[in-house]
Amino acid sequence: MALDLMEFSGKLLRYREQMRLSIAEISASTGISGDRLASLEAGNTPPTGDEVLILADFYKCDYRFFVSNEKLAPFEQTEKMYRRYGEEFSKSDRWVVQEFLFLCECEDFLARTLQKPRTEFRYEPTGRYFKGQGEDAATKLREHLGYSDNRVALDVYSDFRKIGFHIFRRRLDNSNISGLTVPNPTTGPCILVNYSEDIYRQRFTAAHEAAHALMDQTDIVVSFSKWDSKNLVEIRANTFAARYLLPPPLVRRLPVKVWNESEIARWSMDLKVSTLALGIALKENGIIGEDTYRDLTKVKVDTGLKTDPELDGLTPKVHERKKILLERGISAFYASLCFDALNDGVITNARAAEMLLIGEEELPELAELFHVKSGLYD
Repeated sequence: MALDLMEFSGKLLRYREQMRLSIAEISASTGISGDRLASLEAGNTPPTGDEVLILADFYKCDYRFFVSNEKLAPFEQTEKMYRRYGEEFSKSDRWVVQEFLFLCECEDFLARTLQKPRTEFRYEPTGRYFKGQGEDAATKLREHLGYSDNRVALDVYSDFRKIGFHIFRRRLDNSNISGLTVPNPTTGPCILVNYSEDIYRQRFTAAHEAAHALMDQTDIVVSFSKWDSKNLVEIRANTFAARYLLPPPLVRRLPVKVWNESEIARWSMDLKVSTLALGIALKENGIIGEDTYRDLTKVKVDTGLKTDPELDGLTPKVHERKKILLERGISAFYASLCFDALNDGVITNARAAEMLLIGEEELPELAELFHVKSGLYD
């Protein structure tokens, strides 16, 4: 099929506008001259094969997006998102979203190629009671994953990856954005959690976004820390997160006779939830009254005492290095997929480095950090 120049030029222009870039900025990053880029955007000349690959690499998208006349879902979805929430996303945050979608595509490719097991879970909401749907979905997913009714789900990131969700944590400039969910029909649900949030809040956001992935499957959802309390979809997602992290049987069996500041702080850390989330659960289960609830939810847990399920048990040096990687989206789970594929000859050194968002010369250091034989990458 011949390349449709107007379709190609339109995509090129829309991508640049979506990312709020100037031709000069793209030229500086790609090595393609400004005049040449302007000509390509105007549809005056066809691109070379190398130019297509360079531009696809720059925008971290599949090169087929530019040469196919078909519309590809991620681009169309983000374009709609920026039309609606454009002012919420800085230029930097737009690049974070772009890299996040790239990581999701890479993870899906690696998991499928390496035939990594996943357990399918689907939930179809019934009835009109949104809060009840959230409660029911949380109960059914916990059962599906083999949790008893009073077992704590500590590593929610692992839980949601088991059912095929691509979940990454990245730091966003806009602290008012908690997370977002992209229902990609090719890779499956993609969830971004804002790493700038409190560690415990990130867990809640991950569960909140998982609810959107399960029950709101038509378009991108952007979740804000300040939300409309009358929004039924958000109420459902919050209910799901609360019930998944703090199921009523667990809350009712907590061995506390009198709830006070020390107890709320202690159990907040043990359960890895905020005092607010725990306070709400205690009040909803009739364990504390309104006055006690107001007092206990004012208690703040020292951030330095909080632990991240994906960083537990590490030495200080390794913890700090992996934390830096994690806030850029590179979890141990994702890194292991990349190195497994590299060891199996599925991808090259250069492709592995691209997938890990690093330079090829950094592979040995990263391999050592994740306890992979580094001699393979010298």
